[in-house]
Amino acid sequence: MEEDSKNRFSNRATYYAKSRPRYPEAILNFMEKELSLTKASVVADIGSGTGILSELFLKHGNSVFGVEPNGEMRKTAEELLAAYPNFKSKDGTAEATTLPATSVDFVTAAQSFHWFDPTKAREEFLRIMKPQGWVLLIWNTRQNSPGFMEAYERLVSEYAVRPRFRRTAKEKVGELGLSNFLGKYKTKIFSNSQVLDFEGLAGRLLSSSYVPLPGESGYGSMLEGLRKLFDSYQEGGAVHLEYDTETYYAQLRR
Repeated sequence: MEEDSKNRFSNRATYYAKSRPRYPEAILNFMEKELSLTKASVVADIGSGTGILSELFLKHGNSVFGVEPNGEMRKTAEELLAAYPNFKSKDGTAEATTLPATSVDFVTAAQSFHWFDPTKAREEFLRIMKPQGWVLLIWNTRQNSPGFMEAYERLVSEYAVRPRFRRTAKEKVGELGLSNFLGKYKTKIFSNSQVLDFEGLAGRLLSSSYVPLPGESGYGSMLEGLRKLFDSYQEGGAVHLEYDTETYYAQLRR
């Protein structure tokens, strides 16, 4: 994992925890039915950030290792998930998790795989997984449908001050990257959405590492543009952000 990717979200942890989309509970139902997930399953959530995906499994009753290299993100997760005794926070990376060998049933990476060194991470995942364990790579991908979503994408593009980092997700990994890492994999896509007031929408935008923060050039005009966008599309004081929760899963083989 590159050093820059470890630190880029340090000043956005609060926005991330509060305003990033959650993951649909349908993932759990699918994993129970198709991948033999039980409450006794142990999960390693790699690049766990502020613990959004970790909490989904904790609520299900699982023990979860949250492996996160960014100190601010990890601290936020520890505070938010303090009520869950089965959550174990780890200062580690995808390439060096610090977890014992053959200790987990599932390895997940939500919004994080595109930051990994895939060769080293693959070896580490093979080391920590139990036989017949599963790897799931997950992204919440914004839809670009006509209307609000399309207009929101235009605003994000206009104010992206770090364009090379914008949308660094599944499309950057590509089909070849997924195949090289997972081998023969399967795909499951779930519908997902957020209903946000203006404060929530602003927080969602500011959770992105490539847009200006308060005090940075372009921040004021960006928020002004966001307000106009919100006022144009809101209904009942809220807008809807629509996502596809893309899930790619496999059992790794050497």
